[in-house]
Amino acid sequence: MSTVYNQAEAFKALVDWLHSALHTPEQFTLGYAAESSAFVRFNHGKVRQAGHVQQANVSLKLIDDGRHADLQITLSGDAGTDLQRLSEGLQQLRETLPLLPRDPYLLLNHNHWQSDNVQDHPLPDTEQAVAQISRAAEGLDLVGFYAAGPISRGFASSSGAFGWHQANSFNFDFSLFHENGQAVKASYAGQQWSSDGFARRFEQARQQLAFLGRPLRTLAPGEYRAYLAPAALEEIMGMLSWGGFSARAIASKQSPLQKFYADEASFSPCVCLSEQVSGSLSPAFSDEGYPRDDLALIAKGSANARLVNSRSAAEYGLTANGSSSYEYPTALVMEEGQLEQADILERLGTGLYISNLWYLNYSDQPAARLTGMTRFATFWVENGQIVAPVSTMRFDDSAYSLLGSQLEGLTRERELLLSASTYSQRATASMLLPGALVKRLTLTL
Repeated sequence: MSTVYNQAEAFKALVDWLHSALHTPEQFTLGYAAESSAFVRFNHGKVRQAGHVQQANVSLKLIDDGRHADLQITLSGDAGTDLQRLSEGLQQLRETLPLLPRDPYLLLNHNHWQSDNVQDHPLPDTEQAVAQISRAAEGLDLVGFYAAGPISRGFASSSGAFGWHQANSFNFDFSLFHENGQAVKASYAGQQWSSDGFARRFEQARQQLAFLGRPLRTLAPGEYRAYLAPAALEEIMGMLSWGGFSARAIASKQSPLQKFYADEASFSPCVCLSEQVSGSLSPAFSDEGYPRDDLALIAKGSANARLVNSRSAAEYGLTANGSSSYEYPTALVMEEGQLEQADILERLGTGLYISNLWYLNYSDQPAARLTGMTRFATFWVENGQIVAPVSTMRFDDSAYSLLGSQLEGLTRERELLLSASTYSQRATASMLLPGALVKRLTLTL
């Protein structure tokens, strides 16, 4: 807890200095991002690389007379050095501003809101987690990546707003390879490590690995009954999220869910989707300085809220609701259904069990029609029993079909899927999703 306290205090010291250094009528916003992460890479079931990353940076925006400029500054952890870097950055922005035009869509939040959320769940000792993973992987060809530790975010403005967020989490993203080259891909992630929970997740992957030794089944193109596991559904929701719920994309008629928000298409009534900030790993404030609340994006299959950042609000006369500059959801939660996970194969009967989907893109974006590949443990099921692994196939189908007219039901159990992205820093995005049983999925080749 002391590290979290010191980070928050160090950030507040920078904010206090900025308040005193401003020249009237200048304004500022200051964003903060930090992590203290353990990283462990596995190959052939053995630890091949282990390390620790501790980093922090601030994003300074200076505003004056409708002009604004941004600068990212890496922090050293030494108070004097960091204040000097901030001072130099402030001067650099002051020299840049007169060279820039006024921004007609600049919409600052002048409310002096306060937010403080520390999710200080105890994380597993890295050696303890690695030891359990290594024991489970004994005799198996496991490739994986374990990342764990606290992630911190902060925001402050010259208007008096101040937000602090810190959440502990871990993510073990792994694959088990069969000697024939086929693989099972899985993950175990969350905020509290459970030895039993990890063992169950790993055993499920191990059972699927055994089925990969059977002769491959090649299916003819056509329509098949299918079960989409949460990781497969995550790929679909990830594609829909790129512009799907964006106020800007909808207003400019570029959203893949254009027909949905125009009430020309709908999903099944059992589909309820929210951007659920509360309790998630994402901060309850945006990098633009707007508080974030939970939003119902899809309510009983119908369009509800959309994600609105400040620029979209200014341009289209909307109310900003704390969306990021990309208007992309970062804490998606889909309500559970009534299907029991233990009964999925029996309920599927004969058809496809799809663990993952891969390389998705739009084949017809206005119709929300997606195409992609099956990969990593897709099985052919007959009479409720896994019969054979299926050769990689391409699907092409509409989200309005998969989650609408052809959706038979969602599972009661849901899986928390954390973003495994570590590009420049660990991400805070997450999805909590059930599995989906669909009456018809179209395979094209």
